[in-house]
Amino acid sequence: MLISPRKFKYKKSQKGAIPNKLHSRYQPLCYGTFAIKSLSFGILTSNQIEAARKLIAKKLKKKGKVWITIFTHTPKTKKPVEVRMGKGKGSVDVWISKVRPGTILYEIEGASTASAKEIFFEATQKLPIKCKLCY
Repeated sequence: MLISPRKFKYKKSQKGAIPNKLHSRYQPLCYGTFAIKSLSFGILTSNQIEAARKLIAKKLKKKGKVWITIFTHTPKTKKPVEVRMGKGKGSVDVWISKVRPGTILYEIEGASTASAKEIFFEATQKLPIKCKLCY
């Protein structure tokens, strides 16, 4: 199951600027006891978010709970390979989420500190940005 909106006003939209300015903001933990927080700017696709979520859920083994606190709102279009110029914009390829430093990506509850560190290390291997574990 990929993360994408059920309804949207326009089927295709402009990607917009990739965030590159640091805004100082503190985002507290809302649901769990441990969290994975981003340390760099970047773009996460729905496939990357889902792959990390599946790995976290598998490692917790029904003893804990996982919350995803980011969502993919922006569609990214792509035209097929070897298509001539013109003929309009391509179809939606993936849904993306723009991430700034300090954004909490996942929250985990029901794991010990040692297992949370292990889960965090393996989950960050699936993500293209730098992350850290927060308590």
